[in-house]
Amino acid sequence: MTIQRLLYGIDAISTWVGKAAAWLVIALMLLVCAEVFKRYILNQPTAWIFDASNMLYGSLFMLAGAYALAQNAHVRGDFLYSSMRPRTQASFDLVLYIVFFLPGIAALVYAGTDYAASSWRIGEHSSITADGPPLYHFKTVIPIAGALVMLQGLAEITRCVLCLKTGRWPERLKDVNEIDVVGEQLEHSQYVDASVREAAIAGVQRIDEAARQRGMGGDQS
Repeated sequence: MTIQRLLYGIDAISTWVGKAAAWLVIALMLLVCAEVFKRYILNQPTAWIFDASNMLYGSLFMLAGAYALAQNAHVRGDFLYSSMRPRTQASFDLVLYIVFFLPGIAALVYAGTDYAASSWRIGEHSSITADGPPLYHFKTVIPIAGALVMLQGLAEITRCVLCLKTGRWPERLKDVNEIDVVGEQLEHSQYVDASVREAAIAGVQRIDEAARQRGMGGDQS
């Protein structure tokens, strides 16, 4: 197995988990809508909805972290970063990953594992509301999400090392983005002919590529 295939494999794991976690948005929406109906229409509010909505949102937020890292989607102050050459970017990233990322995520996994184990041991329930829902399954998400971010972080460190050797950033596993949606909408429009559609898609692709180039440091030559 080549290093690039290994990186793609880790990207695929992070992407699958991120997309699976995205379904929690549907569960959260249904939960909130049901509570609004019960509270304001039936005048029968549910005490544990606040805890449940926090747990769903927290799980979504944590489990999507590795996916965002795999897609290079985390926010960075790239005013100077985007003007650097790839090897300079990789040097900065490698130092920051080693000094801050690895110790921080390792501490999260270690503390989160102990945190979750203690919660399971005592059968912990939320104390915010009377007869609150169980918390141990939610706290288990903490070390799992931390381990996934750590795995993806190791892939990012490998990318930094490869970039230092070759002068180019290794490719990432591509995912569906806004330009795919634009292309699909234009394709089914009866008011746009083929030439206009192709020109519009090409323009959107150029804008998207320019934005990605800025995120990865512009010209990789």
